[in-house]
This record gives sequence, structure tokens and C-alpha cells, in this order.
Amino acid sequence: MNKIVILVGSVRKGGNTSLLAQAFAEGAKASNEVEIISVADYKVNPCIGCESCMKNEESRCFQKDDMQKIYPKLAEADLIVIASPVYFYGVSAQLKAVIDRLHTPLRNTFKVKRLALLLVAGAEIPTVFDSILHRYQQILSFFHLEDAGMILVRGVRAKGAIAGNKALNDARYLGAHI
Repeated sequence: MNKIVILVGSVRKGGNTSLLAQAFAEGAKASNEVEIISVADYKVNPCIGCESCMKNEESRCFQKDDMQKIYPKLAEADLIVIASPVYFYGVSAQLKAVIDRLHTPLRNTFKVKRLALLLVAGAEIPTVFDSILHRYQQILSFFHLEDAGMILVRGVRAKGAIAGNKALNDARYLGAHI
């Protein structure tokens, strides 16, 4: 049984990204322990690049915010799923703050071996995911992680527009076959 943590970067409760992440979780729960973390429920300050985490014994950031609650969850995960709406060709600011705060030696203690990616965009242009996919590939390569799969959904802007979309079944299938 794998421990899976899904980081949902949407601030819109019950929105398209949340529904896609939930579909993945439904598929994965049959044979895995799954936790969904809605990053909007946590107060995480952005990394300021001071590198204080590199200098102290515990590798802790000096900022006393909710990232201290997220680190232990990520440290225990075998698989991390990044789920985000696409805002101006990137992940949400709330999710980006969490990702940037992983610039710490603590990440070297994590047992994660695989990443998956769930993205939802209102736009339908073919290149809407390209910049995120480029960063995702860099992260996989740098940390020697395996890509566990991707579900990329275009053209779902309004809340709930993903309902009935094939991507929900694809996400359930991906989750069930992790």
C-alpha cells in the first residue's frame, strides 16, 4: 500500500481541479492510503530565498506558518500528486508557494519516488500546459523521480464544467492503477 498525497492548488472549493483530484483519489483509495491537501486551507508564505533552512540543524524555515503542517505529510508520501488550475501558464500562486518552500534540505528526507500531475485550464490553446510540463520534467530529472502519469484538461473554465468530461474517468483509472 502506497501513501499518496494530493496537493490541490485551487482556491475554488468544488471547482474543476478539486473534482479531478477527487476522481483520482476515488480510484487510488482501493489499494492506497490517500490524503488530499487543499493548499488554500493553509497559510503558507512564499520562500524569500534567505536559505536559513540550509544553515540550521533541523533544516527548518524561520517562517512559522502552516508549511510546518505540510512537511511531515509530504515526507511520508510514496507518491505526490500535483493538481492545479492553470493561471497565466503556471500553477496557482498558493501551490507555487508550497512548491518553493520545498527548497530545503528537509526534502532529502522524503521517501517520495513518483510524481503525478493533474492540470485544468480554461483555455483551449495547444501550448497552455507547456511551461508547467517543462518545469515538471526538470523536477523529475533533478530529483530522479518517476512520472506516475498526467491528466491534462483544456477548455473547462466555469465551476463544474469538468462534469461529464472523459478526464474524470481517466483520473479514476490512473488512480486505480498507481
